[in-house]
Amino acid sequence: MNELVTLADIRAAAAELEAVVRRTPLEPSRDPALPSVHLKCENLQRAGSFKIRGAYMRVSRLSAEQRRRGVVAASAGNHAQGVALAAATLGIRATVFMPAGAPLPKVAATKGYGADVILGGATVDDALESAHRFAEETGATPIHPFDHRDVVAGQGTIALEILEQLPETAAIVTAVGGGGLAAGIAAAAKELRPDIRVVGVQAEGAAAYPGSLEAGKPVRLEAMHTIADGIAVGKPGEVPFAHVADLVDEIVTVTEEDISVALLSLLERNKLVAEPAGATAYAALLSGAARAEGPTVTVISGGNIDPLLLMRLIEHGLAASGRYLRCNLRCADRPGALASILELVGTHGGNIVDVYHQRSDPRLSVGEVSVDLSIETRGSEHATEIVAVLRDAGYFLTVPGSSI
Repeated sequence: MNELVTLADIRAAAAELEAVVRRTPLEPSRDPALPSVHLKCENLQRAGSFKIRGAYMRVSRLSAEQRRRGVVAASAGNHAQGVALAAATLGIRATVFMPAGAPLPKVAATKGYGADVILGGATVDDALESAHRFAEETGATPIHPFDHRDVVAGQGTIALEILEQLPETAAIVTAVGGGGLAAGIAAAAKELRPDIRVVGVQAEGAAAYPGSLEAGKPVRLEAMHTIADGIAVGKPGEVPFAHVADLVDEIVTVTEEDISVALLSLLERNKLVAEPAGATAYAALLSGAARAEGPTVTVISGGNIDPLLLMRLIEHGLAASGRYLRCNLRCADRPGALASILELVGTHGGNIVDVYHQRSDPRLSVGEVSVDLSIETRGSEHATEIVAVLRDAGYFLTVPGSSI
């Protein structure tokens, strides 16, 4: 059994990190549905996520000989930047292996912090294999993203800040990938305040913890699929798993739609840019997967998002919240038919964003055309109203992926 990280370990880490990391702000949620929720803004941390806390602690504890040989890591983003910044701060050479498809802004940022970046392979697992080979050949020390006591202690400093900023905190909700963040937060919070609730949140398509907790040991997922790549971890780490199993009160999951809606809400209401993994804990509160009973803090764990992905997620979030309606309808192939549809939508307050008009679909009858519409609406009730108006006008209409 792994010995749990203690409050003393985390306080020692906080003292060492004081001159290195930013004490991130704790902001009230501006969503009227979550009046008792506060946001711990680790998306505003140095390097754009909480990862610098654990990475710096792990790298700073290396011996002089280990420092001379350098460090190596594998990551698709935030851990890469955390290790690169930590190593640069301590004057240590860092090599980071990243998948060939890693987002270009994250690759550029990692290089910008001074690391040698090597691209290759399709997945983080491929990058990990390359990093292990590099470590064996060069003697560089591998820096694991979550499975080490020093990493857990570093991440736990977030809880110390939360309880200083909001002493009456009743619950902390945080995203869970490998488990280092949740483990550190729970280790600090539970020793300071045994009554506090700690809730972990995973993406539904990459939820390794529920099955692992049921089995009593880390169990690897056979497959994963989620937009929250920062927490897409197939198997919990041994060190964090021991903490989560003993200290975390509950693990819940959220859907891709929940994450998109949360990301949009953070951007629109709180003026905060978050990546999908960074918005996952907030998604649990917005969707009701986790309850806010009393003062609740949710960790916005990262903000490193590719602008192109952000554009797609904003559109996805608008659709999931009913403010962006995509529908298909059929109408007669005659002059003025399309204009009549557009006028009907406009009369009822819908704003046409895009129209695709085709005659070649073999499923269509002779003299019939298919029209795909993208419409901005005021919300789900307004979207339902527009659909009803079009159907009442005699159009055969479908809304893909919706029960409308």
